[in-house]
Amino acid sequence: MTLENISSNKSFGGWNKQYTHRSTALNCNMRFAIFLPPQIVSGEKVPVLYWLSGLTCTDENFMHKAGAQRLAAELGMAIVAPDTSPRGDDVTDDADGSYDFGLGAGFYVNATQAPFNRHYQMYDYVVNELPDLIEANFPVTQQRAISGHSMGGHGALTIALKNPARFSSVSAFSPIVNPMQCPWGQKAFSGYLGKDIEQWKAYDATELMKHTDARLPALVDQGDQDNFMVEQLKPEALVAVAESVGYPLELRMQEGYDHSYFFIASFIEDHLRFHAKHFA
Repeated sequence: MTLENISSNKSFGGWNKQYTHRSTALNCNMRFAIFLPPQIVSGEKVPVLYWLSGLTCTDENFMHKAGAQRLAAELGMAIVAPDTSPRGDDVTDDADGSYDFGLGAGFYVNATQAPFNRHYQMYDYVVNELPDLIEANFPVTQQRAISGHSMGGHGALTIALKNPARFSSVSAFSPIVNPMQCPWGQKAFSGYLGKDIEQWKAYDATELMKHTDARLPALVDQGDQDNFMVEQLKPEALVAVAESVGYPLELRMQEGYDHSYFFIASFIEDHLRFHAKHFA
């Protein structure tokens, strides 16, 4: 598979780069960002943190706003940030052009409903195609962790819970933990997966945690001034299930913080150190 490098910037001794490639899973051209730490210069292979962003975001938001590169360089960790949905002139968008469905809102599911099933296979892209691509083309190990924000936090949690052998740890900021029970999730799941509620359970972290034997270490940060917390995010649902099944979840309520990247930048160091500990 051909990669085209479209940007490269040195950062903390490493490099922020962007690439485009043709995605088989998504049937379109895709773009991703990667931070490569300075340890690769000496021939070292490094572990990878996959970051999944939220509604309306692209591969750029995290790399530009989170301030993760300094510590990732120190820890010897690569970071890969894919786009949040398939893109292109022939990729179906929401008929009304809304921000919470269609382009920029792939929800990290495999769509089953036409016309979205032709392109919106984000679960397969993140779980299989992208890691295979990264491991074939960059000096990285098969040690993987996954994290994300909001819609991306939902993606990180569900992907980790369904694939505990592929990831050593999972974390999230302000995740949508029970999308079956919130407007964002209900809209997305109806459009991508149809009306069968049973199919929705495969992409709901709260439902998955009820039945998994996995015990992947999990860290979640939630700001208590997040204006989406009550209606959309529902962190208490995940906490209740984790307590009932004995899942090793640490969910921290952070006083005064909202849903923004100011929140992410404030605690990203904790998350990188958390993943680095479990890479070891």
